[in-house]
Amino acid sequence: MKLKTQKNSSATVALAAVLSLVFLPTGLLYAQRVGSARAVASEKVNGNVNLNAARPFETGEELVYVAEFSRSLLKKVDVADFRFSVNRVPASQKIGDRQSTQEKGGAYLLKLNGVISSRGFFSKLFNLHFREEIESTVEPTSFQVKRTMKTDEQGKRVRVSESTYDNGVVHWVERDPKNPANGVREASAKFQGQVQDLLSAIYYLRTQPLEPGKTLVVNISDSGRVFRVPVRVVEKKRMKTALGRVETVRTDAEVFGANGMIPSEGHFWIWFTNDSRHIPVSARIKNEYGTFEITLRKVLQNPATKPAVSRAADLSQ
Repeated sequence: MKLKTQKNSSATVALAAVLSLVFLPTGLLYAQRVGSARAVASEKVNGNVNLNAARPFETGEELVYVAEFSRSLLKKVDVADFRFSVNRVPASQKIGDRQSTQEKGGAYLLKLNGVISSRGFFSKLFNLHFREEIESTVEPTSFQVKRTMKTDEQGKRVRVSESTYDNGVVHWVERDPKNPANGVREASAKFQGQVQDLLSAIYYLRTQPLEPGKTLVVNISDSGRVFRVPVRVVEKKRMKTALGRVETVRTDAEVFGANGMIPSEGHFWIWFTNDSRHIPVSARIKNEYGTFEITLRKVLQNPATKPAVSRAADLSQ
């Protein structure tokens, strides 16, 4: 029984959030959020900056990561692949059943895509197979998330969800595409000011000045709830990365704790390059199950421009 519990918890943790990396420890959040109703009212994010100019990641950037797990005698066992990409889409495209409108003169929307899937020895040893995809539609000027589509596959189990954000309310709907008769689960919450989802929160941080000693407050919505997440900018450090030896800045996202997104003890650190790109090069999640290291392996700029077909979109049909 102990082995089974450890197996299931570790697998879902590896899904992370994201938001990531952050990359989002969406898996970590999923593993421990079941039954938790510790949502807090959203507060306005302080320290917003003018985001009129296009960010470096808008030019077709794709980031590829590998997640490794360590605990006791297990050292850096591959558990998951992470892929994050950004594309521009026309601002007039539909969001859910609504026609989106251009805001502040913007001519396009950003579509952020994150895919996390099981891999390697860990998956084979425990016969664990999972895949999670998050697709976030973001208004580029305000960097406000407009829609979140998520597909969560764990073995034969599949869940598809959609969150929409409008007039200070987030509305979340989840269904089982394999068993439509099961109906849907729904939840909603009010928010004030700006809100992000698990994936867009990572890209939002990349747009901010990350100065040691500064604390950013990011309001994050997940499954129809809204959480206030302080992100402390801790220190600068030179690190060996896939980009070479570069200066980075470490952030501490306070997602753990009695009043956090994850009501247990743990730590979540992210290292961003200390330049205008703020590329997440590494993340570390440490909790009772062990330590997860998420490491950047490659950066692809302007990958094939053919539109990626989202599995989330496919399964929602």
